[in-house]
Amino acid sequence: MKISEKLSTLWIIVVMNIIFADIFSIIIELETKNTLEILGEVKTTMAIAALILNIPILMIYFSRSLALKPNRILNISAGFITIIFVIGGGSFMLHYIILGTIEVLILITIIATAYRWKSENA
Repeated sequence: MKISEKLSTLWIIVVMNIIFADIFSIIIELETKNTLEILGEVKTTMAIAALILNIPILMIYFSRSLALKPNRILNISAGFITIIFVIGGGSFMLHYIILGTIEVLILITIIATAYRWKSENA
């Protein structure tokens, strides 16, 4: 598997884990009849979340389409930004600890893979 394909596939796994962490959190809130605790004004918070969540989504495409140098820079930068988002936006619910840990480990793998990526043909 080419490095670009590996990175793209890892980003897909990150995105799926983010989606399921959010779905599970909503299910728990609905089951316990709680309301979701959202910082700030809801519409603004959701707009910011939409922008940040598009980083890993766009990386699925960019990992396959960009040349080596911009690809490496973008994967490393996006990996760090997404780690901050996952940790900063997380909770202490067991499902989030599990999924968030998996996300962070995969993001570290993305950063390390991009950092060691030396050849366009790899």
